[in-house]
Amino acid sequence: MKRTFGAAALSATLIAASPAFAADEDFFKGKTITVYIGFSPGGTYDLFGRMVARFISKHIAGTPTVVASNMPGAGSFTASNWLYRIAPKDGTALGTVSQTLAIDEALKAKGVQFKATDFTWIGRVTSNIEVQVVSTRTEAYTLAGARKLVVPTASTGPGSPSDTYPKLMNEVLGTKYKIIRGFPGSTDGLLAVERGETESALTSWNTMKSTRMQWITDKKAAIFVQYVTQRSPDLKDVPTLVELATNEDDRKLLAFAVSSAEIGRSILAPPGLTADRTALLRKAFDATMKDPELLAEIQKSNLDFEPLDGASLAKIVAAAANADEKVVARMQKITEE
Repeated sequence: MKRTFGAAALSATLIAASPAFAADEDFFKGKTITVYIGFSPGGTYDLFGRMVARFISKHIAGTPTVVASNMPGAGSFTASNWLYRIAPKDGTALGTVSQTLAIDEALKAKGVQFKATDFTWIGRVTSNIEVQVVSTRTEAYTLAGARKLVVPTASTGPGSPSDTYPKLMNEVLGTKYKIIRGFPGSTDGLLAVERGETESALTSWNTMKSTRMQWITDKKAAIFVQYVTQRSPDLKDVPTLVELATNEDDRKLLAFAVSSAEIGRSILAPPGLTADRTALLRKAFDATMKDPELLAEIQKSNLDFEPLDGASLAKIVAAAANADEKVVARMQKITEE
């Protein structure tokens, strides 16, 4: 009798839950999901954003059309603010924006109109190693040279890593980076180096490996520093930013600055998604990260690949957004206009 009652109760529960579940499963049928990319084409935000857009559809119930759309501007603040304030909050708008999102909020960066922890974090494709590339036309590809010479460097805008890291190095390491703003993305910054408009630019190691490795092998440029806490196996001879600190206070500051590497190239959605739809999209993302076709493309392109589920990613974002107040205050003072 107990088993019969339990089975009946379970059946009633499932029947009560099934209409809502079915409605959520059917929601994306015939819909279009847009993945908004906060930077111009050519960099790894664009690369991974478009990769997710190509493969995720078949893992979402209803098999919606998924397209990618670039929305560059202000170091991705344009896209971040739009996704937070204006984009539909039903799962049809996704995005990939600057990995420094949580740090930008903690620093109260000008232009921030979002709360990083309110976004719905869907998942991470890979952590990210960003590097400072310096042309060998100048002696500033060494620390001694960068302390002696003014180094024009391309920036995508205030609050972006390409703006913040050079400021931190000037303050903490005594370098002389001159920040040149107005570049929509890292690819544009690299083109500026190539054309001689600047001597330095920030980009990801992924981008260098896939598009500009000949610069390194031909010694036309060098990697000055990598913005992580531990050296990449690919860059064993290149110091991390944290290693260059000479005291504990500087080390804590620089460690906070590079913490965004763990957020890397991630996919988020606007705030306000229902729990069911969040779970559906996260499940689809996790399945996409195991898709044989995607994995083959990753292997063929020799890209870094470190997927992380949405719940774990959200915890990393929260830790960065709630960093030590003294460290945040010091970084604010250095990076403010």
